[in-house]
Amino acid sequence: MLPKQAYLYGKPKSCGLLRSKITDFKVFEQLPFQPCGEGEHLFIHIRKTGTNTVFVARQLAKYFAVKEFLVSYAGLKDRFAVTEQWFGVHVPGKQVYDLSDLDIEGVEVLSYTRHNKKLRTGALTGNRFELTLRQVTEVEALEKRWQEIAQHGVPNYFGEQRFGIDGGNMDKARALFSGTKVKDKKKRGIYLSAARSFIFNSIVNERIEHQRFNQIIDGDVCMLAGTQSVFSVECADETLTTRYIDKDIDITAPMWGAGDLMTSGEVQIFEQQIADANQDLCQGLPRFGLKQERRRIRLCISEAKIEFEENSVVNEQDPSGCTNTDTNTVKLSFFLPAGCYATTVLRELIDYQDMTERVV
Repeated sequence: MLPKQAYLYGKPKSCGLLRSKITDFKVFEQLPFQPCGEGEHLFIHIRKTGTNTVFVARQLAKYFAVKEFLVSYAGLKDRFAVTEQWFGVHVPGKQVYDLSDLDIEGVEVLSYTRHNKKLRTGALTGNRFELTLRQVTEVEALEKRWQEIAQHGVPNYFGEQRFGIDGGNMDKARALFSGTKVKDKKKRGIYLSAARSFIFNSIVNERIEHQRFNQIIDGDVCMLAGTQSVFSVECADETLTTRYIDKDIDITAPMWGAGDLMTSGEVQIFEQQIADANQDLCQGLPRFGLKQERRRIRLCISEAKIEFEENSVVNEQDPSGCTNTDTNTVKLSFFLPAGCYATTVLRELIDYQDMTERVV
């Protein structure tokens, strides 16, 4: 089961294909620091193609003959993509490594150097994306929508991948809360994250449905731009509205856990109603040590660019199901903060079909 996700700008008119080729989806991870060149941790910058992050980490553990938990990474990256990211391996001592013999299928080593601290999950500024959409219809509508997204942002939904195939991670989360034991710490974390994300997405959906997505209300909790610092809104006024329009602050929704909601008044009642409709999740999450946190409900993209290629003719058997025969290849590039999803942006832009199963 997946949460409802209303469109902020209405369902897109344009159709198209995503990941017709594995090179159509490129991700470039950006760290907030440069490895210092010395220390107990070897940082390895790799380019992987058609390979998932966990697989690469396991192969690195074998190569260095260390336990898997001694290999770290800042974030999981798409498998059906070309992605550049960092891995860290805890290898104390001063051994100088030559990784020319590192042979992992789909992996190319770009650089490596030592650092004095572990590479921790979430320790990244964000990711730059270069995406190619093919057989795109209603190009003028798409370009107009892109400009709107670039200027005003999109709902900061967690992407469908967070919930697993057909929402399977939600089934596992509910089983976990019902007493099923999950010994694998990483899997347990995935199920807990899915449950928190379900609540968050549901609240964002309801704000859009009630036309309150871009409206600061008395009792809201807002977050300052570029930080995780939050403050309560006692009285929503024009100054706060201007700061919101200028992207200096954002409205937030809860990442569920133990503790009281940070909102008050009407907003707290609204959020609690969503929680009450999902009591199994909201009662289960605190038992695993999770606490109330807040997340922005608006996702603003930066470094946004769009390019078009010449028109082509769609075959009558076009798998996207679109009937317009005037199509284009569209290339998008943009930067997203850590923890945000490119597919969330695409969902507002285009009614796309992910061709993952047909990647060549």
